[in-house]
Amino acid sequence: MKRVVITGMGIYSCLGNGLDEVKESLYNGKSGIVFDPERKAMGFRSALTAKLAVPDLKKELSRNQRVYMPEQAKYAYVATSEALKNAKIDQDYLDSHEVGLLYGNDSSAEPVYRSIQTMMETKDTTRIGSGGIFQSMNSTVTMNLACIFKLKGINLTVSGACASGSHAIGLGALLIRNGLQDMVVCGGAQEVNPFAVGSFDGISAFSTREDDPEKASRPFDRDRDGLVPGGGAATVIIEEYESAVKRGAPIIAEILGYGFSSNGDHISVPNVDGPSRSLRMAIREAGIEIREIGYVNAHATSTPVGDRNEAKAIYNVFGDYRPEVTSTKAMTGHEMWMAGASEIIYSMLMMKNDFIAPNINFENPDEDSAKLNIPAQRVSKHFDTFLSNSFGFGGTNSTLIVRNL
Repeated sequence: MKRVVITGMGIYSCLGNGLDEVKESLYNGKSGIVFDPERKAMGFRSALTAKLAVPDLKKELSRNQRVYMPEQAKYAYVATSEALKNAKIDQDYLDSHEVGLLYGNDSSAEPVYRSIQTMMETKDTTRIGSGGIFQSMNSTVTMNLACIFKLKGINLTVSGACASGSHAIGLGALLIRNGLQDMVVCGGAQEVNPFAVGSFDGISAFSTREDDPEKASRPFDRDRDGLVPGGGAATVIIEEYESAVKRGAPIIAEILGYGFSSNGDHISVPNVDGPSRSLRMAIREAGIEIREIGYVNAHATSTPVGDRNEAKAIYNVFGDYRPEVTSTKAMTGHEMWMAGASEIIYSMLMMKNDFIAPNINFENPDEDSAKLNIPAQRVSKHFDTFLSNSFGFGGTNSTLIVRNL
């Protein structure tokens, strides 16, 4: 089986625009969560959200290109541009090779709302415009990126709820391992507008700790009361090892294992068995001992049941071996379709810079989180291998194991 390496990464996040800004935020435990008055005016129970501006791409893309791009596709363009530059890939290379594209996305709510609003108000479907079609489709991110960067390999959106970005990377690695692609652009994107998450608010999924937004997202903490929505985009360039060496690529890390499972249970309440099987599969596929894993980036979204069951799953697999376990969602909120990709980048930034970002707001463990090694303060540590979990509605689970190179 061929080896799969990561040669580039890029990110547009509430922690910063680009790798350098994000690394500083992680190092300093800086939260990107704010109170949004617009959401309160719309009737949201919780007006908490991650804060990030939609990038202005007028100087980079033509109007004809921009008209097809919803918010999350713009985030993905910025992240992918940085990742390609980071990997030392120019347009000539993309034009002359079959580079694939797998990107996680599971909604495009605002364009759908705008199109319906226009249709109802004007009684004229022609007023919706051609952009409305391509912005509203779930595959909007991959169709835009593939056309802008002229990608000629696989072109597919991975729609797996909050595991979408992780599955995109794992599936890309499988294609490369089996010789079907030499390079795949992988990632995840999430829209941040209120139309995308109103239904989550309606089922009381969000924290209502509005008086102190930066302390609202509390993964693993006994007093957590729900997640905070976030978003943006994250891109990694994954490549077959020999191909990367041949072109003199800057090899960052190697994808050792991809595990996956389905809970086969409740549509929204996670269990312990499914995540446990995903972790064990990733470790088995990586061919490593558990004690080689120096850090675990948990999925933990700050929901009572979800965090508890993940803590149980991690303990089931790791037992008395207690590597540091943190959830970067304490700072970013839940980046949903993006999270599985962004958390690979967050973890790689930590690994490359010898630190583990704090699980901020972790003040009081509960019975299950007390069994894990969850640091509330930044840890100075060198580690060469990490594991990252991503779980989603419908019981879809994804686990990735990455090693430093």
